[in-house]
Amino acid sequence: MKIDKNIIKELSDYLDEFNLTEIEITEKDTKIKVSKNNVSISNQPVQTSANTQTVNQSVSEKPSVKSGTEITSPIIGTAYHAPEPGAKKFVEVGKKIKKGDTIMIVEAMKTMNHVPSTQDGVVKEICVEDGHPVEFGQTIIILE
Repeated sequence: MKIDKNIIKELSDYLDEFNLTEIEITEKDTKIKVSKNNVSISNQPVQTSANTQTVNQSVSEKPSVKSGTEITSPIIGTAYHAPEPGAKKFVEVGKKIKKGDTIMIVEAMKTMNHVPSTQDGVVKEICVEDGHPVEFGQTIIILE
């Protein structure tokens, strides 16, 4: 069986573009599943997925070129850019902030946790969408 690397590359690009952890396509009796951890390919008929062959190779992801100071989430939860819906955001790209300023709220178990800046700087990039989940240690903003 010949594996079309272009399809795998295109699917891995979709993972990054749409912030997905896995994606799967099926064409006739070939099923290709791409996730950030592995690539699965099955040449069996679709209804018999028990004999799926797994290829353990990491999907090539676009290298993240991040320059500046990264501020990470101290907890797992849901990130919010403002204290309440419709309110002014804590930070905007280009805004100068000081160490200790609240940059975001991360809600965990119905508790709103204010995330302070660990550095002085100018906001270069906000890496998390409002209302989206964040992981512990995930970069939430980048300062210049």
